[in-house]
Amino acid sequence: MDGSEHAQEPPDPTGSRGRLRRRVGDRVPHAVRPHGHQGPDRVDAALAASREGMRTLWLSLAILAGTAAVQAVVVVASGSVALLGDTVHNGADALTAVPLGIAFLLGRRAATRRYTYGYGRAEDLAGIAIVLTIAASSALAAYQSVDRLLHPHGISHVGAVAIAALVGFVGNEWVARYRMITGQRIGSAALVADGLHARTDGYTSLAVLLGAGGVAVGWPWADPVVGLFITAAILLVLKDAAREVYRRLMDAVDPALVDTAEAALRTVDGVLATGPLRMRWIGHALRAEADIVVDPRLTVVQAHAIAVAAEHALIHAVPRLTAATVHTDHTPQGDDPHAPLAHHAPA
Repeated sequence: MDGSEHAQEPPDPTGSRGRLRRRVGDRVPHAVRPHGHQGPDRVDAALAASREGMRTLWLSLAILAGTAAVQAVVVVASGSVALLGDTVHNGADALTAVPLGIAFLLGRRAATRRYTYGYGRAEDLAGIAIVLTIAASSALAAYQSVDRLLHPHGISHVGAVAIAALVGFVGNEWVARYRMITGQRIGSAALVADGLHARTDGYTSLAVLLGAGGVAVGWPWADPVVGLFITAAILLVLKDAAREVYRRLMDAVDPALVDTAEAALRTVDGVLATGPLRMRWIGHALRAEADIVVDPRLTVVQAHAIAVAAEHALIHAVPRLTAATVHTDHTPQGDDPHAPLAHHAPA
């Protein structure tokens, strides 16, 4: 047994017993007290990401609300039904900040005995709401385009309508870029999807601009025809946003992250091989579960020290990884220690 005065000491896996003892002495305190990658610092990083997301949402809300206000003035003056639809659309898009804002606020709550991983998944639920909003936007754009084909009508103040359409495009494109950049930086798929949604609204505004140009040269059918092409573009964006949210809900990660994690584990002293490695997103944070193979003659303390070093290496190597559960394993030297679990394995 470990600790027995008659037990044979395991060979030093590094080739120097003194260096191993020093590493164990350093790593054991590292495992039992908060350090640069544990507890408070991880919470602070999550809160910082949530605060950045909230700033992005509120600034986006202000920009889109201002865009809709400018367009509303032109709608009253011109009587343009196309611009009216775009204005209502931009106003509704501004309100998509609400489910994401709620999600970011929920994500700040501490884990409980029921929600043991915390509330980060609220962002994925918000992503579903945003995808449904994009789908509704594409349906509205298609309906308006077909309706104008069946019931053509003229508009006044065509120049003002064109300028208002440009304002709508610029406002939405700025918001789209800002949301997607922030979403990619903090790892929020929902915020990226919301940025794609804002981009679809910019396309809708361009449809209004092109339609106004067609009306100006005497082509009343130009507006609805262009609107149908823009509807197709919105559907392509919808596909990308839906795929992103679907992958997040299905715990998909970029395979390159798995490669990076495995390479980091292999650099840790005492890790002889790597076993299964799993990662999943919870909101805009990553968690990992990894198996590592160590020398079977190590003591529990030595194996635990290597596991802590492996987690440390993962956190440094994988962006936005906040925690990892590392299981130490070894090559069986006789009976398989996992035999009692064999009948629980999936067929």
